[in-house]
Amino acid sequence: MRKVLIIGCGVSGLSSAISLAEKGIKSVLISPFPPERAQSVMATGGINAVMGIPDGEDSIEKHIEDTISGGCFIAGRQAVEGLCKAASKIVENLEGMGTVFTKDKDGNFSKRAFGGQSYKRTIFSGASTGKQIVTGLVLKCRKYEADGMIERMMWTDFHSGLIKDGKCYGALVYNEATRELMPIYADAVIVATGGQNTLFGKTTGSTTCDGYAAGKLFTQGAELKNLEFIQYHPTTLETVHKKMLISEAARGEGGRLFYNKDGERIYFLEDMFGPRGNLMPRDVISKSMYDIGEQIYLDVTFIDKKIIKTRLSEINDICEKYRGIDIAKTPIPVEPSIHFFMGGLAVKNNHETNIEGLYAVGECASIYHGANRLGGNSLLAAFYGGYTAATSIEGTYSSKTSETPDFSKYIEEENSKFKAAGENKSKFPVMYIRDMVAEDMNKNLGIVRDKNSLEEGIKNIDYYIDIASKLNYDNNVLPYFNYSVSAILKLGKAILISAESRKESRGAHIRSDFPEKRDDYKAASIISYNDGKYDIRYDTDGMYEN
Repeated sequence: MRKVLIIGCGVSGLSSAISLAEKGIKSVLISPFPPERAQSVMATGGINAVMGIPDGEDSIEKHIEDTISGGCFIAGRQAVEGLCKAASKIVENLEGMGTVFTKDKDGNFSKRAFGGQSYKRTIFSGASTGKQIVTGLVLKCRKYEADGMIERMMWTDFHSGLIKDGKCYGALVYNEATRELMPIYADAVIVATGGQNTLFGKTTGSTTCDGYAAGKLFTQGAELKNLEFIQYHPTTLETVHKKMLISEAARGEGGRLFYNKDGERIYFLEDMFGPRGNLMPRDVISKSMYDIGEQIYLDVTFIDKKIIKTRLSEINDICEKYRGIDIAKTPIPVEPSIHFFMGGLAVKNNHETNIEGLYAVGECASIYHGANRLGGNSLLAAFYGGYTAATSIEGTYSSKTSETPDFSKYIEEENSKFKAAGENKSKFPVMYIRDMVAEDMNKNLGIVRDKNSLEEGIKNIDYYIDIASKLNYDNNVLPYFNYSVSAILKLGKAILISAESRKESRGAHIRSDFPEKRDDYKAASIISYNDGKYDIRYDTDGMYEN
């Protein structure tokens, strides 16, 4: 095997590269930015793991059941079992790479409560777990770079897969330095590009995660799964540029949500669900906030100031910097906002897509979270997915590599399209259309949807798709923003079709016209694309497992 191409350098991409290197397999890791700018560094809450004694009554089996129940029973059990059983070893590996986790005076891992979990099992690193994990992974990655096992190519953007007859042979990428498209041939490709934030405009996530890679591969034959499940995090802070995440850690440390009525604070979640109401799953809390329709506040003023300065320091800094709020004295005005995408590239248990040699890991892959993700499971899934993909690739290792087809004609055609795009004339610039699409997607795929809003969204995005080839491609912006718009629009349409097709309410997909769960939809949705036609089916046999 010559090498593996990895697209994306967050936790899942770095995990893939390191795991491959440990198995003696070389990789090339491409991304537009260094790992320190990946969305993974924004994960503040923690990583779930049952570490054994002194975890008391908690168990791996309960972690499995919480994950499956939180995902409304449409995640594959076999995949979830593998994830949860590997958690303690993953934490130990991360600690061995230099991740500094918070511990008590006896040297045991400190744990915090996260929503939807029956026991405290979220291990954390102060208020910056993602940063700590990425730092440890980068240090390990650099060691393997020095050994020649990992090659990193920054300022490089994915353009398209090199796919023929259902098999992937590498990818065509855009080099920002040379401003040219170039092929990278590989024996396997791992996509680790995150979620679809930019498609929705202002979210809690990184704007570098726009769903383009998944959208482009979708048009090239890769199937997508569970796109209708979009998680709204209940506690975010509105700012000029984006929605700032107010981590679930605040509620894990005892924070309480309330609204004011006739001069009195109403702690509505505790009234509705009892003492643990503030730690209900995210979809439940977001829907409850939506139904109330009042300004909601998060109160942590009663929490020990030492905890605020240590375990909640990042939340404190965000509120002070962007809104001038001292959270030790003043409740935080919060609102639900798009935070995580349970849907993405459909993968089997080994993280391979329906295209041979093409793998997906992290948030761009749909496998573990079903209809709603539990807090603390994202970092776990990101690391585990990279390791699992690497293990699968190792299993296909062979000194005899298959002959690579001739892609020269395809590359020549794509370069021609790329150069011609700047000559298009229209009164609509690409960036304007991207903003309009984000407005439509937010409007029609909110916390609660219905047939009318979804059909309106499909009609609008059809218009954008129709004019995409005629847009004014602005040469003053990065060419990536120009050529990516068409595939992003097709991904948007696939999401809307998936949401319209699922005529029930389950997890993060809530239909006002179909408010109940239905057994005939207790399955994963799989959508495919063929020459402009979108086909959707429901996988009731193993939830797309091997």
